[in-house]
Amino acid sequence: MKISVIGTGYVGLVTGTCLAETGNDVLCIDIDANKVQQMQEGEVPIYEPHLDVLFERNIKASRLKFSTSLEEGITHGDIIFLALPTPEDEDGSADLSYVLGAAKDIGRLLKSYKVIVDKSTVPVGTADKVTSAIAQETTIDFDVVSNPEFLREGFAVDDFLKPERIVIGSSSKRATDLMQKMYKPFVRSGNPIIVMDERSAELTKYAANAFLATKITFMNEIANFCEKVGADVDKVRAGMGTDSRIGKRFLFPGIGYGGSCFPKDVKALHKSGKDVNYEFNILDAVIKVNDSQKRVLVPRIESYFGNSLDGKTIAIWGLAFKPETDDIREAPALYMIDDLLRKGAKLTVFDPEAMSNVKRKFGDKLTYAESMYMAVKDADALIISTEWSIFRTPDFNKLKELLKQPVIFDGRNLYDITDMEQEGFYYSSIGRKESKF
Repeated sequence: MKISVIGTGYVGLVTGTCLAETGNDVLCIDIDANKVQQMQEGEVPIYEPHLDVLFERNIKASRLKFSTSLEEGITHGDIIFLALPTPEDEDGSADLSYVLGAAKDIGRLLKSYKVIVDKSTVPVGTADKVTSAIAQETTIDFDVVSNPEFLREGFAVDDFLKPERIVIGSSSKRATDLMQKMYKPFVRSGNPIIVMDERSAELTKYAANAFLATKITFMNEIANFCEKVGADVDKVRAGMGTDSRIGKRFLFPGIGYGGSCFPKDVKALHKSGKDVNYEFNILDAVIKVNDSQKRVLVPRIESYFGNSLDGKTIAIWGLAFKPETDDIREAPALYMIDDLLRKGAKLTVFDPEAMSNVKRKFGDKLTYAESMYMAVKDADALIISTEWSIFRTPDFNKLKELLKQPVIFDGRNLYDITDMEQEGFYYSSIGRKESKF
């Protein structure tokens, strides 16, 4: 099949590459000429595990191409994906200007029947708006489909190639048949393609993300309460997670969620409720708790150092919002960095993939270490903000030698408290007792 993908961010590039992997002829469109040239030369512009292998293979096979020409993309694809940004607007709603702008351009360029697919995460009713925007510019027949993505950054390629489910929102049999034909190679193991109306499909994505964000936030609240009453959140989590109605996933406490999806999508759903005079009280609490959770370690660090961080050197391991990505959008580390700098601390940071993105944001306000151990050299304390695998089993003897004093504030509960006591560290984590040397 001939497929065009408009937008080559995380979703667009993974979508285009994975569809090419099953033999489709894919053309990806982006307005950034430098980025397009970079991709044409075989360079992946984002970090996503396993994407580079598929990317290179499909470019060599001429199944994956790139262009800056929207007209070329509209002419090429029988199915045209809109994988464009929907950033958070000032009022918390999703900004649809990129999506609706592209829709109007498509309408002006349409010369034959096409299926236009909303792949971006968009509010309920967006398919109607996209349909209207295209229809105002053309009399050519077309269909608009809502096909939300359920890709986890760091696992996006696996999630696309082996989806738990595919949701297609469409009232058109012609469009639905084309979408099912395209997705058939991805569901050979029997996972469902669920067909529903466009509005239900749009809401499904928001509902899924909001529920997962709520689950994370509830566990963080439980962890904070554990600290007040002397309970151990690890034991509580184990007791809860064995209940099949609850499940084990998304019950790990920490310093809040970040990224491009959960924060934006929760706020957008919350704002959509207000737009129809409905109050999502649960989501109101989720947003409030998550905002405070991102900073929960800072008062502890300040208290440990006698309520003054002026001149203290703090090392931070992990800057991305989660492991296996270079994405720093809404990352808890950024919030802590802002607070710690404001309180006079000097910060040395390390992340396996996200350093360049952080440097673009903070510049020379931070010291950027070349390795995890160089980051802690002569530091007064270490903060762990992202649970990268390389941080899970460090050389604790080396850490003690490099740190001015053996002090760790762990926002991801990577280490066992008893082990840390035996290693001789002051160790503060989330929802568990402190380990004191």
